[in-house]
Amino acid sequence: MLKKTIAFAAVLSIVFMTFGCKEDVLPKPSGYLRLDYHEAKYMAFENQCPFTFEMNADAVIKGEKDCGFTITYPKMKATIYLTYKPVNQDINTLLRDAQKLTYEHVIKADDILEQPFLNPNKKVYGMFYQVEGNAATNSQFYVTDSTKHFVTGSVYFYAKPNFDSIMPAASYIKNDMQRLMETLKWK
Repeated sequence: MLKKTIAFAAVLSIVFMTFGCKEDVLPKPSGYLRLDYHEAKYMAFENQCPFTFEMNADAVIKGEKDCGFTITYPKMKATIYLTYKPVNQDINTLLRDAQKLTYEHVIKADDILEQPFLNPNKKVYGMFYQVEGNAATNSQFYVTDSTKHFVTGSVYFYAKPNFDSIMPAASYIKNDMQRLMETLKWK
C-alpha cells in the first residue's frame, strides 16, 4: 500500500508540475509618456515686418533675416519656421515652391490633408497642410494676399519622427499654427 501511495503521489506531482504552474509569458507592450499641456494663451506679435500675428505666450520668438522668424517651444523640442517673401509678380512660383515643400514629405507620410484658408476681409488666403505619419514635419501652411506678401510656416521636432510619440505636442503646435495663420494681418 505504501508503494501505491508513493507512486500515486509521484504521478500527481508530475501532473501538477507539468500542467499546474504553466503560465503564458507575454511581453509588455511599449508605452509612451502621457503628455498634457495647459491651455494656450496668445499674445500679439508686431515689429517692422509687413505683417502681424498672434502667437503662444509660452513660445520664444527670434527674428531672422528678411522678416523670417523661428518660434521655439523649448519644452517640446520643436520650432516653427516662418519665412516671408515679397510676391514681385511671381505668385505662381511661390505657390509651387510651397506646395512642393509639403509634398516632399509624401515618402514618409501616411496622408496629407489640405485645408484651404480664406479671409477676404483681411485679404489673407492660403492653405494649411496636416501631414500624418512619420514625416519630418507634421504641419505646414502658406498665406498670401496674392499681390505683395507671401508667408510660409512649418514645424519641426528635434526628435526621430515617430508620430505616435509626438502626437500630443504635434496637435498642440498645430493649433498654435492655425491660430497664427488665422490672426495674420498685412500692414
